[in-house]
Amino acid sequence: MASEPPVIRILSADDHPLLRSGIGALIATQPDLRLVAEAATGKEAVQLYRELRPDVTLMDLQMPAMSGLDAIVAIRESDRTARIIVLTTFSGDALVQRALKAGAQAYVLKSLVRAEILDTIRRVHAGESLVQADVAAELA
Repeated sequence: MASEPPVIRILSADDHPLLRSGIGALIATQPDLRLVAEAATGKEAVQLYRELRPDVTLMDLQMPAMSGLDAIVAIRESDRTARIIVLTTFSGDALVQRALKAGAQAYVLKSLVRAEILDTIRRVHAGESLVQADVAAELA
């Protein structure tokens, strides 16, 4: 009897309820992924991360009460092993560099979330760092 792969526990942090709902619906279709919490602010994301210690955190950069960048820094200060994927509409090189320097392992544009997020979650959980090809091209 083959053992089932472990379930990857996910925290989704974004101030747009529709995006959180869509990500939750997409994750719900996967037997190896589970959305354990949603945050609407950076401050709430940090609090929920500290309470739940999810395996992967999806983090928007622009949120009220605390930016996603500040939330990444706060989470990584309390847990250097935290695995964080930035979800954003911004592809600018300064934001990419700041997010990666803050401790994010991946940077995904919201316009490509549906096509790439499930694979990205699994790969980041496995220890990989990823930047989408179009964002990497801008960095170059």
